[in-house]
Amino acid sequence: MSLFSAIQVSASGMAAQRTRAEILVENMANAETTRTPDGGPYHRKDVVFSTDIQSSPFSAAFQSELGVGVRVADIVTDSSDPEMRYQPGHPDADENGYVAFPKLNPAEEMVDLLNASRSYQANVSAMAAIKDMITNSIAIMK
Repeated sequence: MSLFSAIQVSASGMAAQRTRAEILVENMANAETTRTPDGGPYHRKDVVFSTDIQSSPFSAAFQSELGVGVRVADIVTDSSDPEMRYQPGHPDADENGYVAFPKLNPAEEMVDLLNASRSYQANVSAMAAIKDMITNSIAIMK
């Protein structure tokens, strides 16, 4: 794997973790949303990753190997039943006084967001190391 394709692998990881962070923030922002345009409460979303072949722009000229990166394969919506809370004065309460709230745990979402942030930072560190290797290689060739 060339250094340039290694950069592309890290860049794909950064893009995937950015999407994951955006979805986690959306989940946390809608933790109390009881009414959506589709009707009913907000449903939690998850990001599904898959491997992705990353080709280097130099791979055709040098016939180098292709790196394996990551991509967002799908964003799935949780289909579990909502959490029912007794709040008879709420405008979205049913005839028994229960309101359907999204089934998600904000603390769990926050831990996942920290994990996405650290994964993003790890890819930034890997790119910085690769950049240093490229710079040192150029300096040796002078």
